[in-house]
Amino acid sequence: MTAAAATGRGRPLVLRNVTVVDTRDGTLIPNVDVRVSDGVIAAITTAEPAAAAVSPTDAEVVDGSGKYLIPGFLDLHAHPLTEKHPAGDLELMLAHGITGFRQMSGSPRLLAERSAGTLPLPADSPDVVALPGALLTPLNAGTIEDAVAAIRSQAAAGADFIKVALITPHVFFPAVAEAKRLGIPVAGHLPAGIDVARASRAGIKAIEHLGPGLTIIAGCSADEVSLAEAIAGLPALRLPSVKLPFMDRILMRVLRTVVINPINRSTPAEIEILQQAVDTFSEERAAELAGQFAEDGTWQVPTLIRLRTQHLCDSPEFSQDPDLQYMAKSTTKSWEQAGTSFATKFTPQSRATFRAVYEVLLRMTKIFNDGGVKMLAGSDSVGAAWEVPGPSLHREFDELARAGLPPLRILQMTTRDAAEFLGTTSTTGTVDVGKNADLVLLDANPIAAAANLHQVSAVIRRGRHYSAADLARLKDRVRTTHPAT
Repeated sequence: MTAAAATGRGRPLVLRNVTVVDTRDGTLIPNVDVRVSDGVIAAITTAEPAAAAVSPTDAEVVDGSGKYLIPGFLDLHAHPLTEKHPAGDLELMLAHGITGFRQMSGSPRLLAERSAGTLPLPADSPDVVALPGALLTPLNAGTIEDAVAAIRSQAAAGADFIKVALITPHVFFPAVAEAKRLGIPVAGHLPAGIDVARASRAGIKAIEHLGPGLTIIAGCSADEVSLAEAIAGLPALRLPSVKLPFMDRILMRVLRTVVINPINRSTPAEIEILQQAVDTFSEERAAELAGQFAEDGTWQVPTLIRLRTQHLCDSPEFSQDPDLQYMAKSTTKSWEQAGTSFATKFTPQSRATFRAVYEVLLRMTKIFNDGGVKMLAGSDSVGAAWEVPGPSLHREFDELARAGLPPLRILQMTTRDAAEFLGTTSTTGTVDVGKNADLVLLDANPIAAAANLHQVSAVIRRGRHYSAADLARLKDRVRTTHPAT
């Protein structure tokens, strides 16, 4: 498969006799022919009888009888672009129907490579639909002045959004205000103990991982004041008072270790507060926050599968996952170590608290959905424990269904709503003439059951058709080329 073929500027493509799924309302449009040319949907017409059907003489014709055509999946929280740009992770994502992803960890180098058109993506890769600069942390945004300078620098370098994590509430609000002034959105983690409603009103565009940690769950407590006082009493993150050369790189290496499972760093005091949050969780308070998020247009990216792998890290469902065959042995070893650490460090009572927290997060997700909160599907692969790029987004679909979201809603979160969030509804999110030909053919109706989103029969990326056999070969190539250590 050549890079030229992947651009979709080769042969025209005709998908014959498919059922198009309208992601706006779930309407099924059966028996249509979809013609693709130059990577764009050129026509959608009523299917003609096979004997009378006429296609361009040079077109590739695919029989779509019994198949359902949807836009390609967009993973709106992922980290596949690492220092080494592993091609296998991206190829595996494409093989599971992911045609685009929001890269959640950026750098000046990545921004420069994208600007120069030199991002080393393999030919068989999803598109990078959004890219930030360097993560805002206490090292580069420890003061308001530093945060403002970092945001201005990233905006000038072409960052699509500002990613925040670990910064204090004192810095958070001026940072969001500066980004808003520059017209660049902010997404990421809320500081522990923050007034969540105020953060929403301030204009953060997307909150990742339902907080994470002691943020939104504490804001949904009937005893929110007491919880806030307890959180305020926790030790603050300690960092060197003197900035040393390359300290940011050192911190990122440390974070890559921590991100495997941050829960493993939980202290008894933090676990006690989590249990208090569970015991005092208020559906009424959660519904109030949902109303605030909906009013402010604050998006949520739950990444439930990430939260599940954190809070149930030693569960056999992860260590026995057949998709681990696609990962390097060194990676799965680090995940196994995280699971062992989770099982040995925490008491049965603590692990029961973590399980209870996850159940509350599922309930919260349903309440937010019912309250009209805009939400997106994301996996948080690569780097997180038990997160296999590609399959992990499908696990996210399962967790959203477990939370009680209907199949159409889940489909919309990874297609239509993702396009709305990105501001790309003119080119993506629905199967319409003039839209990009980044598509997925399914063997079963995704409106009938979210599990049918797993039934990927073919992928079209920029008009290039990947058959089931092509996808199988991609997966096999990833499985056999990952390093053994």
